Amino acid sequence: MVTPVRVVIALCLIAPFVALLWVGSYAKVDPTFIGIPFFYWYQMLWVVISTVLTMTAYALWNRDQRARKSQNGGASA
Repeated sequence: MVTPVRVVIALCLIAPFVALLWVGSYAKVDPTFIGIPFFYWYQMLWVVISTVLTMTAYALWNRDQRARKSQNGGASA
């Protein structure tokens, strides 16, 4: 069953793939950050962003599963 929470979970998990597979959007040198070309620091920034998004998706998934269990009276789904 597709719910708004599950759509948010999917977006959290898909966003890093879309951002990093679209290489043309970040295949450039400028702007540099502390001497590091954009191409490299953009990808490293996505490591941190992906971690946060994955943790968010996991937390939302757990909350969704607890809500489903409580709706079903504690019965396993």
